Amino acid sequence: MKMNKIAIALTSVFLFALGQLAAQNIKSKDVVFKSKADSITIGATISSPEKAGKYPAIIIASGTGAQDRDGTMGGTKMFARIANYLTPKGYIVLRMDDRGVGKTTGEYRYATTADFALDVLGAVEFLKAEKNVDLNHIGLLGHSEGGAVISIAASKSKDVTFLVSLAGLASNGLESLFVQNENLVNNSPLPEVDKKRSNEINRLMFATAFQYATSDSLESKLNAVYNYWKQKDDSYFKTLGIEFDHFRFPIWSYVQYAIGPWYRYFVKYDPQLFLGKVDVPILAINGSKDVFVDPVNLDYWKQYSRSGQQGKVTTLLLPNVNHLLQPCKECTPSEYTKLGDIPDSTLDSIVKWLGQTVK
Repeated sequence: MKMNKIAIALTSVFLFALGQLAAQNIKSKDVVFKSKADSITIGATISSPEKAGKYPAIIIASGTGAQDRDGTMGGTKMFARIANYLTPKGYIVLRMDDRGVGKTTGEYRYATTADFALDVLGAVEFLKAEKNVDLNHIGLLGHSEGGAVISIAASKSKDVTFLVSLAGLASNGLESLFVQNENLVNNSPLPEVDKKRSNEINRLMFATAFQYATSDSLESKLNAVYNYWKQKDDSYFKTLGIEFDHFRFPIWSYVQYAIGPWYRYFVKYDPQLFLGKVDVPILAINGSKDVFVDPVNLDYWKQYSRSGQQGKVTTLLLPNVNHLLQPCKECTPSEYTKLGDIPDSTLDSIVKWLGQTVK
C-alpha cells in the first residue's frame, strides 16, 4: 500500500514537471498594432515556441459578438486553448480582442464582417515584421462568422497561405440566417404551432431585410411587412381555439438590429465573391449538431473556393459535436457551460493537417 502511495506521488510530480516543461516551451507577449482600417488599433497576444527559429503563424478570427482575445464563450476560452495547444507543436498563434473589447479601440456595433477582415489583415502585416515568423506560412483560423472574415481577408492578401475553418461560415448571409434561426426554433421547447409562426415571420423579415439592405427605407419596410403579417396572424390564431397567445416577435429590437451596418452587410454577404479568389489549402471542420453554422457549410468550402476546384480543401464532420466543437448530448446552446473545452482529438486533427500541409 505504501509503495502505491509513493508511486502515485512520484507520478504526480512527474506529470507536474511535464506540465511545467510544456509551459516553458511557450513564450507569450501582448502587442498592439494597426488595423488596415484607418483608425483602429488592435490589442493581441502572440504565443510562440520558446526555441529560436522560424515558425508558421496562425491568426485567429472570432465569430459574431464582441469577444476577448481568449475567445471566452460558454464557460470556455476557446482561442487560448487553441493557442496553448498549437504553440508547443511548433506554431506561432496570434489572438486578438474584438473592436471595443480589451485593448482594441473602436465600437463593435458600427463594424461589419468586412471591417473585421481589415483587422485580420492588420495582424498579417504585423506578423510579417516578427523575426521568428516563417513568411511563407502565414495562415488564418476562423470560428463561426470568422469563416467569412478569413475568406474576405484571404481574397485580398497574397501573404495568406492556408485557412482553417472551425464551424466557419461559407454560406451566403441570407441563407445562414434562414437555416440558423430555423435550427434554433425547431430545437426549442416552443409548441409546434408557435414554431410554425416563428419560422414564417423570421423568413419574411429576413427576406425583406435582404431586399432593402441598401435602402434608406429599410426600417419602414420592415415595420410595414410585420404589421401586414400580424393582421393575418391574429386572424389565424383565432381559428386555433387557444385561449391565450404567448407568441411574441421582438419587432422593435429586431428592426433596430437590422438597420445597423453589421446586419445590412451580413444579410447581403456572398461568399463566392471572395472564396472564388482563394486557392490556398483549406481545412474545414464542423460538428454534426451545430445549430448556428449548419454542416452543409463544409460542402460550400469546396464548391465556392478555387481551392476546392483544385482539390485543396479537406473537410471533417464531427458526430454529435456542437458549435463550440464540444461533444454534446442535448446539443443546445444552454448546454455549453456543462461540456468543457474542445477535445484533444479535434486539435490533433488540426495539427495533423498542418503537419501535412504547412510544414
